Amino acid sequence: MPEHIKKKLEEEIRVLEHELAHELPKEIKKAAALGDLSENAEYHMAKQRQVFVNARLGQLKKRMSELALVNLSNIPKDRVAFGSRVRVFDNFKEEELEYKLVTSEESDVTKGLISTTSPIGKALIGKQVGDTATVVTPNGNREMEILKLTTIHDEAQ
Repeated sequence: MPEHIKKKLEEEIRVLEHELAHELPKEIKKAAALGDLSENAEYHMAKQRQVFVNARLGQLKKRMSELALVNLSNIPKDRVAFGSRVRVFDNFKEEELEYKLVTSEESDVTKGLISTTSPIGKALIGKQVGDTATVVTPNGNREMEILKLTTIHDEAQ
């Protein structure tokens, strides 16, 4: 897992755990002291926030464990995969584009960083130079020819 992603996720977990353990119990206690809980908006908002924070913590911890399982030796050296930089010719736009396949946390289309789970990422995974990937979009299918490929292994050298 890229170190900056790990730190970002750990920081969000730390902030949410602090809120869950310290801030929300105080808010709930203060709101409960206001009286009738059936019509107490502050109490209900604090309880809803508590449910949201718990759910988000579960998502983040699950994502951390998934990312920890990524084994670089399982990533192909000759095909598009996580960490690959790919130059394609987009037949729909009639231009060359370059993408890097990253985690969903890192994705930023404006910088050419696309998630491996995005429609383009899914279409490119497993392709080699010379292959054509078909990207299914709401506006119809787009064909992309793989012109150049640099894998995560190539960049590590």
